[in-house]
Amino acid sequence: MPRTVDHVERRACLVAALLRVAARHGLHAVTMRSVAAEAGVSLRLVQYYFDTKAELMHAALRHLEQQSDQRWAARVAALPQEADPRAIVEAFLTEALPTDESSRDFHLVWTSYAVLAMTDPDLAAQPFVDGPRRLEVHLADILRRAQVQDRLRAGCDPAAEATRLLALAHGLGTSLLVGHHTVDTARAAVGYHLDRLFTSRRAQR
Repeated sequence: MPRTVDHVERRACLVAALLRVAARHGLHAVTMRSVAAEAGVSLRLVQYYFDTKAELMHAALRHLEQQSDQRWAARVAALPQEADPRAIVEAFLTEALPTDESSRDFHLVWTSYAVLAMTDPDLAAQPFVDGPRRLEVHLADILRRAQVQDRLRAGCDPAAEATRLLALAHGLGTSLLVGHHTVDTARAAVGYHLDRLFTSRRAQR
């Protein structure tokens, strides 16, 4: 009896092959043919699952984004019950720093994708900024809850602060990758910003 093809698994294997190629040579070097060779399959098979290189690259980006979200959720789940909003935001910023292979891959691929999309219409047509938009909305919701709990400093705008947090994460991540910051100085910058965004529990009393 012929083996049933697991299409989800097949697509995942192709995405994993793309990430290996990108890790060795950079995202700009990725082609449908190089992904096929890396995965040990025919070019025709890659084209069966992904019509264009842009679609394949966007699938890889979504995969990394989902992994990052899952790691953030795991960090939050490990916090004490009824963790305060600052701890949840700090978990996000800590996860966003490229301090291990998974977070480094995500930051490298997303940044490379954004740069390439500036000159590649096919990439620019992919909705790759939807992820950051969703994340920004989620952060703003956390900050609004903090505001209701009197944990946000007076005068803070949750939506504007969410935008700033996302920019901080991207900027520190790039600085860390190029060696401008170390893990310790990046984490210190995170703590400095959060100290000025949130009130302390002691001050709340």
